[in-house]
Amino acid sequence: MQIAILLYEHFTALDAIGPYDTLASLPGTETVFVAERRGPVGNDSGGLQLVAGATLEEVTRPDVVLVPGGPFPGEQQKNPAVLEWLRAVDATTTWTTSVCTGSLILGSAGLLTGRRATTHWTVMDGLAELGAEAVDERYVFDGKYVTAAGVSAGIDMALALAGRLAGDTVAQTVQLMLQYDPRPPYDSGSPDKAPAELTARMRQEFAGLG
Repeated sequence: MQIAILLYEHFTALDAIGPYDTLASLPGTETVFVAERRGPVGNDSGGLQLVAGATLEEVTRPDVVLVPGGPFPGEQQKNPAVLEWLRAVDATTTWTTSVCTGSLILGSAGLLTGRRATTHWTVMDGLAELGAEAVDERYVFDGKYVTAAGVSAGIDMALALAGRLAGDTVAQTVQLMLQYDPRPPYDSGSPDKAPAELTARMRQEFAGLG
């Protein structure tokens, strides 16, 4: 089973690495980072690069495709090479997935029309405008389409997907080896829980990114 994780300039690192570390150890799987060109691809802060080992043209029939998000998804929402590749591989994927604003890219490819999906809380309206039924959930399964909310939700989504791919015991083993047992020092991980002034400021900042 081939798992293809899309890379593009300004992707968010944890969107890709969280699911990678969760899924890459599943038995019988091959995980590949894919981009328009082989080589290093920079993340959104510019301080980290992941290496794409294959081009879009070289990965034509992945069983699972995962699209990470980033603060500037519009760049890829208008990228014909990425959108055409997603439409092409989606025809034969077993699972088509995204993390954070990656669902906006899937939506721009026309793959989420009429489907329940989620994304980062700051761009939920944008997802709805692309024809999806935007829902405020940690991760959402709709048929073979699986979308995760912001950044860290990609780990939860990937664990749920691991259970579908390899069974509950394997997924639980992965969780144990990752020691994924979150106990954050703050309870500010969603707009419903964060201080109202912080949520309002972040909405303004993200709106300014366009």
